Amino acid sequence: MCTRHTDTCTHSLHIPPLSAPESHWCYKTQANASNPCLGPDQWGGDCKKDRQSPINIVTTKAQVDPHLGPFSFSGYDKKQKWTVQNNGHTVLMLLGDEATVAGGGLAAQYRATQLHLHWSKELDAGSEHSLDGEHFAMEMHIVHEKEKGTSRNKKEDQDPQDEIAVLAFLVEAGSKNEGFQPLVEALSDIPRPKMTTTIKDSISLFDLLPEKEKLGYYFRYPGSLTTPGCEEKVVWTVFEEPIQLHRNQILAFSEKLYYDNEQKQKMTDNIRPLQPRGKRQVLKSQAPGRLLPSPLPALLFPTLTCLMAAVLR
Repeated sequence: MCTRHTDTCTHSLHIPPLSAPESHWCYKTQANASNPCLGPDQWGGDCKKDRQSPINIVTTKAQVDPHLGPFSFSGYDKKQKWTVQNNGHTVLMLLGDEATVAGGGLAAQYRATQLHLHWSKELDAGSEHSLDGEHFAMEMHIVHEKEKGTSRNKKEDQDPQDEIAVLAFLVEAGSKNEGFQPLVEALSDIPRPKMTTTIKDSISLFDLLPEKEKLGYYFRYPGSLTTPGCEEKVVWTVFEEPIQLHRNQILAFSEKLYYDNEQKQKMTDNIRPLQPRGKRQVLKSQAPGRLLPSPLPALLFPTLTCLMAAVLR
């Protein structure tokens, strides 16, 4: 996960530039004899500390927190022809400075800077986080930076552990997602690192997300960036309702983008392995675990009515 909308993530994260391949970090799928880059096991910075991301979220062990209420989104409905770039590790969509998020148990207001994705050619192996051990086809991160002076108290405003708020959305194969299609089509214009293009059709952030009423179900935990130097300054929100993309839309990311300028290595499996949760408590919003299919409550109601009648006899 990269935090700044610069030409490459490497500059903003204080790691060696792309011109130094012997010390350049990479994902496990990239590391081989002909590409002496530093795979996840060799990442430096804070990457060896004990409050790292991503993690496996055990939904039944997550503790309900009544303070995790609805989010307040501003600017998420604005349609725009966003700038998109291949930064050598992922595809970035640069969000300017017009969208913000607050509420949702966050201690301050956060301004969106960029979104990016992680993926795999395998439809059950592309997400960084997992739910109950289950990985998804992709994961989308909307990265926000804390706005100065918006915390509820001065101590929170100075807390380095929540400088960044990431909204993470899991992606699964399903029906075609028309809201995502302009981004998918833009991939053909940025196959190589440092290439930039503009989406041809205007879309809003809400066009990329699940239905608004489903955004009240989420998990929360303190963690880190998932790319070097893995700074432990992120408050994570992982939403339970996945985004649906058609299989072909998902596979387009692995087929259209490349890690290298020679276009020899397709960009795929750009995911950091799971990290130990340690003593961290994962919290969840008012939703009691996984979402129930809608017909189930209707089926349960008459059964419960009969049981209550039997008890009261």
